[in-house]
Amino acid sequence: MKFGYAITYVKDVTQTVAFWKAAFGIETRFVVPTGDYAELETGHTAIAFAAHELGRSNLPQGYAAADGSALPQGQELALITDDVESALAQAIQAGARLVSPAKVKPWGQTVAYVCTPDGNLIELCSPVTAATA
Repeated sequence: MKFGYAITYVKDVTQTVAFWKAAFGIETRFVVPTGDYAELETGHTAIAFAAHELGRSNLPQGYAAADGSALPQGQELALITDDVESALAQAIQAGARLVSPAKVKPWGQTVAYVCTPDGNLIELCSPVTAATA
């Protein structure tokens, strides 16, 4: 077993991938011809987005949309960067909502949190190295 991809159901796949490009500088790997599914170029394991309509067809009993609550989800996607403060500023400029400003953790890692317009909680963090672990 290996982790393949994470999919979030969103209102508008095109707007979501545009936000991720502007906020985090992440390119789109591909979009299906129908436009209701896309993957980002995030390395071996992809972050993907699918339209709510596709989500409803996959999960006919329903699901809780990430943007359905003012509180962040109880899960997050972590993006590693060497400059958390700059990444945080870029994300907010692109439309992310600040959840927690950058803080240095006791083990030396810098971590900040934002929510995307789709309601996804994103951790922006510096790498954990032997020096910070």
